[in-house]
Amino acid sequence: MYQRKFGLIDQFAALSRSLLRLMAFAGLAMALASGAALANSKYAGIVVDAKTGKTLYAYNADQLRFPASLTKMMTLYMVFEALEQRKIKLNTRIVFSANAAKEPPTKLGVGTGKSITVEQAIYALVTKSANDASTAVAEHLGGSEAKFARMMTAKARSLGMSRTTFRNAHGLPNSKQVTTARDMARLGIALREHFPRQYKYFATRSFKFGKTRLSNHNRLLGTVRGVDGIKTGYTRASGFNLVSSVVDRNRSIVAVVMGGRTGASRNAQMKKLIAGYLSKASTRGSGNLIARGAPSTISVAALELPKVGPVPNLRHKASARMALAYAAPSPAPVVGREALAQSLAEQKVAIPTPAPAIVPPAAVGSANQGIDPVTTASTAAMDGWMIQIGATPDRDSAVALLSRAQGAGGNALSGAEPFTMAFAKDNEKLYRARFGGFDGQSAATRACRALEKKGFACWATAN
Repeated sequence: MYQRKFGLIDQFAALSRSLLRLMAFAGLAMALASGAALANSKYAGIVVDAKTGKTLYAYNADQLRFPASLTKMMTLYMVFEALEQRKIKLNTRIVFSANAAKEPPTKLGVGTGKSITVEQAIYALVTKSANDASTAVAEHLGGSEAKFARMMTAKARSLGMSRTTFRNAHGLPNSKQVTTARDMARLGIALREHFPRQYKYFATRSFKFGKTRLSNHNRLLGTVRGVDGIKTGYTRASGFNLVSSVVDRNRSIVAVVMGGRTGASRNAQMKKLIAGYLSKASTRGSGNLIARGAPSTISVAALELPKVGPVPNLRHKASARMALAYAAPSPAPVVGREALAQSLAEQKVAIPTPAPAIVPPAAVGSANQGIDPVTTASTAAMDGWMIQIGATPDRDSAVALLSRAQGAGGNALSGAEPFTMAFAKDNEKLYRARFGGFDGQSAATRACRALEKKGFACWATAN
């Protein structure tokens, strides 16, 4: 009888301990979501186990919020994808349009027509959260920031970010640019999983640009054990946002805090979440949580090359290499010029030579069928062999591209004449950046090879 009594007492004690543990855990969850967090209507947060996908903590995680500069996480996703697809390289130059140069701070302050490399842009977005660099990247990859924002939204959908909409590449205020804490956690996990080589950029503590050293806005880097990125954000409407990736021993989480009243309170809340939930993350799991979805249809504005084959007038190996490098999945075979043109129109890509309809001379201020001399180019530039290095939305960008190429081409471009040619595509005006006056195919091919070594796209053609 005594044994039975003591057995019942032991069972009761065990049950009491279990209840106490549950109460303690509930108390921890309440504490982490209490105080300043609960008193702040903008607050939203989530912690996700990056190995299993299990939600360890959530508060208003599916309520719409403004992403602010967390937007740049998707901008960088698109850059990393373009790098992986070899549509751009780390040393590809990104020209700043007047639109990009005039973006408000924070910014690099790069002037109109000047350029930085893709890698410098990555560092600028990760550390300085530069708005001007974000716009320049968007215009380079999408042709315009509006088109790039549509690409960002499409990519968000393919990643399962069902409540996110982008209207710009930097996160400056736009009432229609919204997301959720859960979607941002999903994007953070996708960046880690899909781009393990490029993800290292998010751990950058500082970056030297010119004579200035730019520090990362993420103050948890180097101060909280296991934190290896990702991104901060702030506007008056959004409050202070932060996405953090944490890897410690064999556990891994991605946590999101949105709507903090101050940077300090946001950081303090993130530290609480990490301290409270990292130990509860699983030590097992593959971590392959986010499907890539369909590849982005990134049409790099400065690389306006035909995307399907066979390509008419493809006369040399360099052009063949470039066409393959930017090739889209092969469509069903088409026969004849009209069928090819229709196929290309359906895929929204440029029709190969003969060129699309040229904008009337009056529209471009030229007396020679759309030819726009940069320096002393004459009508002779229309004849013989020429090379094209890109097509841009405005003439100034085309001129800047030609100027950079002329400096990089050396002797191969010594006798070439730079010019732009306006043409219409999808009711928009684009400007081809070209050099003419080559003495035959070999000279044009030689110039392309010289430019390709410097990171430029190039293809040669006889007009």
